[in-house]
Amino acid sequence: MNVLFVHNNFPAQFRHVAPALAKIAGVRVAAIGTWTARDVEGVRLERYRAEGPSSQAHTFARRFDAECRRAEEVIYAATKLRSSGFEPDVIVGHSGWGETIPLREMFPRARIVVYSEFYYRSRGLDVGFDPEFPSYGVDGMVGLNARNASQLLALADADIGISPTQWQRSTYPPELQAKIQVIHEGIDTAIVAPNPGATFELASGRRLTRDDEVVTFVARALEPLRGFHVFMRALPEIQRAQPKAEIVIVGDTVTPYGLRARGGRSWKEVFLGEVEGRLDMSRIHFVGHLAYEHYLSLLQISSAHVYLTYPFVVSWSLLEAMSACCAVIGSDTPPVREIVRGGEGLLVPFFEPSAIAAQVVAVLEKGQAFDGMRQRARQRILDGYDKATVCVPRLMSLLTRL
Repeated sequence: MNVLFVHNNFPAQFRHVAPALAKIAGVRVAAIGTWTARDVEGVRLERYRAEGPSSQAHTFARRFDAECRRAEEVIYAATKLRSSGFEPDVIVGHSGWGETIPLREMFPRARIVVYSEFYYRSRGLDVGFDPEFPSYGVDGMVGLNARNASQLLALADADIGISPTQWQRSTYPPELQAKIQVIHEGIDTAIVAPNPGATFELASGRRLTRDDEVVTFVARALEPLRGFHVFMRALPEIQRAQPKAEIVIVGDTVTPYGLRARGGRSWKEVFLGEVEGRLDMSRIHFVGHLAYEHYLSLLQISSAHVYLTYPFVVSWSLLEAMSACCAVIGSDTPPVREIVRGGEGLLVPFFEPSAIAAQVVAVLEKGQAFDGMRQRARQRILDGYDKATVCVPRLMSLLTRL
């Protein structure tokens, strides 16, 4: 069997299944990605050059214009594979980048699986969820809906779609949901596991351990979409009640998903300015983007882990925090409710900093009382999202069945 993965940032969501397939005798695995794609042992990788949209394209069509340019580059990369004798039996690609557009025509006999991550909507999901920030105008709404163009083409051509969660599947139109199965890419619970001896070194050289009161917040970008503003507003109350608490915040100041702050400022600058004078900054540590091993060590020493999000794609960091036995304080929003069920974490209203602070303080004050919750959180990941026993076997079964 020949399997082709297509994702600009390969291995991305295929980080577990691609190397697993590559180890099977009789299976050849290839991938197509951009310069950000990483090599995976046993997988032949063809890279392509990604270009931005033409300035001549209509505003509504600029994303699709860029996706069509990607599609053209994918044709060249796929042609290299085919000319070397690689003809895929199964193709697995992400639906949202335009990369799958030419694949049905190039490989008409292949079975195509598209990773269906999130369907953009102008109402009812992340857009308009937070009344504090302006919603899109009519032009913005039309442009947002137009972002689904390549997804619709991808699903039309696909034999089947896969979504990582039931909620993410539910964002798609009902007539398309019947074509989408729910299979998460999986968490490596053997690596993301409790470690009583873990330490985390701050920039000052001080090492934090499980004996310290450590409050963690992790986001790819520090932005409202991931509740950064609400978390910052909870910090004064947390620090008043727990003056020894060390707050460690992981995330970049770029905004890859939601709105950008005005005036060229970062959201970090905006919300630090809002609480200026009410925080002990010596106990607040912005650590930026961490190497994975340092990020895991931080989760392993966390006393209380805060995860907040709009109704949007759920982060790997939530599931990894649960796998590491963190005490999770999460937003009571649909994507989080699906993962964190009763007794596996504490759900709080997204817009209530005081409620978030109260739960964090409770966990810090009565740490051992939440040991059962921590264990149930890990068991939840072991039972439903473990890569080795649940997710990768399901994905491999699907691909071989196709």
